[in-house]
Amino acid sequence: MAAGCDRQSSAPGQASANRSDDSMANDDASQPLHGSVDRSHAGEAAPDARFTDPSGKSVTLAAFRGTPVLLNLWATWCPPCVAEMPTLDTLAGDLDGKVALLAVSQDLGGKEQVAPFFAKHKFANLQPYLDQQLALSTRYGVNLPTTILYDANGKEIWRVTGGMDWTSEKARTLIAEATR
Repeated sequence: MAAGCDRQSSAPGQASANRSDDSMANDDASQPLHGSVDRSHAGEAAPDARFTDPSGKSVTLAAFRGTPVLLNLWATWCPPCVAEMPTLDTLAGDLDGKVALLAVSQDLGGKEQVAPFFAKHKFANLQPYLDQQLALSTRYGVNLPTTILYDANGKEIWRVTGGMDWTSEKARTLIAEATR
């Protein structure tokens, strides 16, 4: 089961990952960033699905206990994902460690696909986490992008489906819920 990109037309599969980054450059600026907030999973524990940290080490969300976590599931082939990445990068710098921001790629191509994307976009604050097995998006049964906020105890507070301007006042108000 592969996650689809959350947009108005039918969801592309991983086959869309063969599009070049240059073809996506036209898509990302035109994508609206107005994700919807879902609190129906509030209080649920973070799954124990494994993914890879930027150093290549296998980790789970439990490794981040003690710090709130903003988990973003995205892919290079997903236009709304690409559109929100610059705002996530800005947010990651602004959070200054108060909330761990994990941008976890759901690209089957892994590092070979994600590293050039990060290099091209010159993100200053985001680090590339990888989930080539789609363990997280499969566990959640979600489309991309999906972003989930966990409190310091690993309990879900809310999730946003669809792209979001993470520098907006609405987003900052939502994230503040993890640090109260």
